[in-house]
Amino acid sequence: QVQLVESGGGLVQAGDSLRLSCAASGRTTFSAYAMGWFRQAPGKEREFVAAISGSGINTGYGDSVKGRFTSSRDNAKKTVYLQMNSLKPEDTAVYYCAASARVSYGARRELYDYWGQGTQVTVSS
Repeated sequence: QVQLVESGGGLVQAGDSLRLSCAASGRTTFSAYAMGWFRQAPGKEREFVAAISGSGINTGYGDSVKGRFTSSRDNAKKTVYLQMNSLKPEDTAVYYCAASARVSYGARRELYDYWGQGTQVTVSS
């Protein structure tokens, strides 16, 4: 079992930056888990944002955030990060982190077994 807790969300202006964190707990080897970031805006489906392999070597991003967002991880701290730059109002959503021991990393929600409760990011224009 893995418990995930996101933090770092908030209200920012367009063009600003935020860094989200996702801390994992539980009797597990954190590096064995691929981690993903997803977001969900009101009235919309949950959308893939970023994924990172257990080692941190491989990363992938959704088209809407490529070049602006970067995911990284610190396995010693059991924490994964999402650095968000050049934020836009359309980035407003609840951001979730997720963990999977079944794949090296991936963009599909069904690959992930554990989810955090989410953190709200609001970008004003």
